[in-house]
Amino acid sequence: MTYGYMRNASAIYQQNSVQGVVEDADPHKLVSLLLDGAIEQIVKARGYLIHHNVAAKGRSIANTVAIIGALRNSLDHTVDRTLCQRLDSLYEYMTHRLLFAQLNDDHAALDEVVALLAPIRDGWQAVRGSYMPATGMTASAR
Repeated sequence: MTYGYMRNASAIYQQNSVQGVVEDADPHKLVSLLLDGAIEQIVKARGYLIHHNVAAKGRSIANTVAIIGALRNSLDHTVDRTLCQRLDSLYEYMTHRLLFAQLNDDHAALDEVVALLAPIRDGWQAVRGSYMPATGMTASAR
């Protein structure tokens, strides 16, 4: 077996593994996956920036911008208009900071976005316990 074949097989496995997780996820879990994915992509972008891999850095930042766009689109403004407006503004700001980081190779901007996303992710995960009983989902679906 060649290294290229193994790398391709690994990529296929990862794609199918992620696809399986997403297919089995409830809406709360999907948002958690998006938040985790955004932070993971920023960490990758930071590594690519350090190693001067411009193309990979660009892909990771573009992926993060797309994830943040999905988070913005998932906001339900009928539930809590004020909170959604604040999150929407924060997501917009994060997008601007990511684009700034892309154009200026700015580590601090990437770190700032992670620092803004982490409490949102942590808070979202903390409400999981109250979300599950309200939806009637069992603990096994968590």
